[in-house]
Amino acid sequence: MAGLKEIRTRIVSVKTTRQVTSAMKMISAARLKKAQDAILQIRPYADKLHQILISLGANLEDADESVYTQQREPEKILIVLISSNRGLCGGFNMNIAKKAFELVHNKYSLQLQLGEVDFICIGKQAEKQVKLRGMNVVESHQELFETLDFDHVYLLAEKIMKSFADGKYDKVELVYNQFLNAATQINTTEQFLPVELETETKGNQYYDYIFEPSKEYMIQELIPRSLKIQFYKAMLDSHAAEHGARMTAMHQATDNATELLKDLTLQYNKIRQASITNEILEIVSGAEALKG
Repeated sequence: MAGLKEIRTRIVSVKTTRQVTSAMKMISAARLKKAQDAILQIRPYADKLHQILISLGANLEDADESVYTQQREPEKILIVLISSNRGLCGGFNMNIAKKAFELVHNKYSLQLQLGEVDFICIGKQAEKQVKLRGMNVVESHQELFETLDFDHVYLLAEKIMKSFADGKYDKVELVYNQFLNAATQINTTEQFLPVELETETKGNQYYDYIFEPSKEYMIQELIPRSLKIQFYKAMLDSHAAEHGARMTAMHQATDNATELLKDLTLQYNKIRQASITNEILEIVSGAEALKG
């Protein structure tokens, strides 16, 4: 009977866990819809803005006038790592942290040895992983996902851009999960600063643009705007990818709990049946003994 009691306890525990994972799956599905709509709305605008910059690159002979396009020797590096504040989303946070560490070790190993690699971590999970590796976290922003809108993200993007313009950092890299669908997230690294513009024409891609009001205005206004939109898009991508990863993880956990319940119920019934059979045999044996 002790075996039956233990199995009953496990069945109750698994049922409770399944209720929790099922509820979390439905919550993530609802949030995913909103986050997915947000990223799908901004992508065409961000892509078109980037396309305009690339198209104008061959025409902007004075592009080096912008502080955001200045190519410098990469002595001081800033990695902006975007993860999530919460767990229970499969390998979402661990995989993007590994991507960031691979970037640092493969591309900036010398700067890392000299202690010239800093991290800005957006999300609690990223900060934990970076500190666990003994790397330098200069800022941590957990609040951005609480009110994820352009006004809040704009301020951080502007601060990072100012750090680059002031010469504090020579290169800034974004590391985040790009949303593809609910089951797939692409670990992505993008060079945020300096902005790289194509200055050579390819085939028939050169166009003789008439600039209004001026090329200088394009440099001073379009590039900063594009950078802020790019940063906001990365945040929305990661936000949607997080909910997709959590929904998928909770779906799998619910299915696993259902399968475990079937196995435990079958095991419980077998033991119970065997126990009843043994009790019947004992009763019959006792009755036969009394007859004798």
